[in-house]
Amino acid sequence: MSELAKRTLVGVGLIVAALALAFVGGWPFALTVALVATVMYVEWTRMVGRWGLGWKLAGFVYCLLPALSLLWIRERAGPAGIGQGADLLIWVFVIVWSTDIGAYAAGRAIGGPKLAPSISPNKTIAGLVGGVACATLLGGAWAIAAQLPEAVLWLAAPFAALAQAGDLFESGLKRRAGVKDSGTWLPGHGGLLDRLDGLVPVAALTAMLMVGGVL
Repeated sequence: MSELAKRTLVGVGLIVAALALAFVGGWPFALTVALVATVMYVEWTRMVGRWGLGWKLAGFVYCLLPALSLLWIRERAGPAGIGQGADLLIWVFVIVWSTDIGAYAAGRAIGGPKLAPSISPNKTIAGLVGGVACATLLGGAWAIAAQLPEAVLWLAAPFAALAQAGDLFESGLKRRAGVKDSGTWLPGHGGLLDRLDGLVPVAALTAMLMVGGVL
């Protein structure tokens, strides 16, 4: 099986599992979120190695905050898994996924100037634009279909850029640590940090806006 086919198969599996858990909610969702956050922290501590206690504490916050945020967002769903919480959670997923897919497709098809060559040599400006455009389109479509708050429509583009920033942050972390991937759990993708780096800031900020009454 080619690397692209392997990457696609695993990616589709992850999407299906995430959507199913978002709908079911309850203890299966909470347990999965806790497990994922734990694995993310294991990967973080392996990367930072001997960088000091501060980095390990920062990693604890980095992994805990999005986990709590996802649980907070999902809790607004009704008992049947239908309602604004589940719909908003799926919107968060759609933004992150479509940003990754759009950036990957546009980057490969167009190429061009690099976005941040000293951090991630493969990322391009075209990829950033493609990711933002894809997230704006698909995130907006889901927001309209699910009748989410109007603010969600104009948040799609900046949140897509935020997801890209999260990706670059983790790329910089890996470059400093001298590793290609954060782990080997996911064939074709690396570790969980490699797949969820964009979700971390998007989930956290979405929850903060909910607490602030914007969403």
